[in-house]
Amino acid sequence: LSGTDGCGTKVKLAFIMDKHDTIGIDAVAMCVNDVVCAGGEPLFFLDYIACGKNYPEKIATIVGGVAEGCRQSECALIGGETAEHPGLMPVDEYDVAGFAVCVVDRKDLITGQDIKPGDTLIGIASSGVHSNGFSLVRKVFEKELTKEGLSTYYDELGKTLGEALLEPTRIYVKALKSVKKAGVKIKGCSHITGGGFYENVPRMLPDGVKAVIKKDSYEVPPIFKMLAEDGNIEEHMMYNTFNMGIGLVLAVDPADVDTVMAAVKAAGETPYVIGSIEAGEKGVTLC
Repeated sequence: LSGTDGCGTKVKLAFIMDKHDTIGIDAVAMCVNDVVCAGGEPLFFLDYIACGKNYPEKIATIVGGVAEGCRQSECALIGGETAEHPGLMPVDEYDVAGFAVCVVDRKDLITGQDIKPGDTLIGIASSGVHSNGFSLVRKVFEKELTKEGLSTYYDELGKTLGEALLEPTRIYVKALKSVKKAGVKIKGCSHITGGGFYENVPRMLPDGVKAVIKKDSYEVPPIFKMLAEDGNIEEHMMYNTFNMGIGLVLAVDPADVDTVMAAVKAAGETPYVIGSIEAGEKGVTLC
């Protein structure tokens, strides 16, 4: 199995804050979280950094983040490419992307084909906005997009706005390995990225079933409440753009729920029972 991805326009915040040590974690997370949804265990990773000008210290900091992401994913960083693009990109800007290769036995593939009405949906907490929806984030916080604005502390966040937004994407490799080790077969798995719940959850579903998710089954992190209020964004749009506090959704047999919850907690993540599978047209109902 393989996957490739980047961090989108989240890098813009790293430029403003001149903080480059976590964006590499995001690049790894976006790749490996997609691939583990199919049951894969990451083997190795390659990164690609395009920059206007190669500042060795800055590149080393970015790659340090990539290496940390690989440590969290228990995979090897075996190489990469740093490309200097003078005249194409401003000297102080860069973009980072990556590529992950995973392995899985065919019998352990997570395909979603066995999902049936009555199955339980377990959500694993996100660390915040992760690496999607940042074009909208930047529009909402347009006036705050200065070093000073992003360094402003907000009581409701318990940290500065910049810290909340640059918080690295959670990596769910260990959580899924822990579930597998506990002897549970995950029926379906969805990484909540761009398109939020409405576009990502249906990807794991076979025809004839729908996911019913209870919005009050977990606490939505304050950064999303702040985005909705400051941007005057209606609820459907929020759930169609952001992860809203849930980074990964698993579909499991009801008999396995306690084992899965314990395994996810043992891996250091926070799980919630967020809904169930019902018969109906393929899609998601939030209630």
